[in-house]
Amino acid sequence: MTDDSYRFREYSGGCQCGAVRWHATEVGDNPHICYCRMCQKAMGNLFAGLVRIKAEHLTWTRGKPSEFNSSDLAARGFCRDCGTPLYYRSLSGPNVSMTIGSFDTPHAIPILYEMGLEGRHPSLRPLPGAKQMGTTEQADGHEQVQKISNTNHQHPDHDTAEWPPHH
Repeated sequence: MTDDSYRFREYSGGCQCGAVRWHATEVGDNPHICYCRMCQKAMGNLFAGLVRIKAEHLTWTRGKPSEFNSSDLAARGFCRDCGTPLYYRSLSGPNVSMTIGSFDTPHAIPILYEMGLEGRHPSLRPLPGAKQMGTTEQADGHEQVQKISNTNHQHPDHDTAEWPPHH
């Protein structure tokens, strides 16, 4: 177990090209890795490293991120110039879960939790000391998770003749 002094530091970060920069005066107590399929696709990677930042603790200091609504309930923020993934946010709230990789000092944020375990790549082992929160279907707010899944706007994991589908 780690102490929570990491939470009450100031942090800055941004995208790869520098068009979008941010500053936070505090971060949440939930730094985690999510292996769910939606996070994998949003990051173009095997997982997303995220930590919540309350709206009142976050300032965009250069540029503004673009957003993609990955479902009817959630949006993903990114730099429109270089494509760097910057955050996940619920459309019903002001806070964001910032990508830990977009921090200037990502090593300063401990990974305390792992979730979305159903999507963890078989070659990845559990992180030492991180609490495993279970599969996406077992997550707190399971009803919200189901609503996100039911309104998923991401491309399926197979080729399609056209996208988006015409109804």
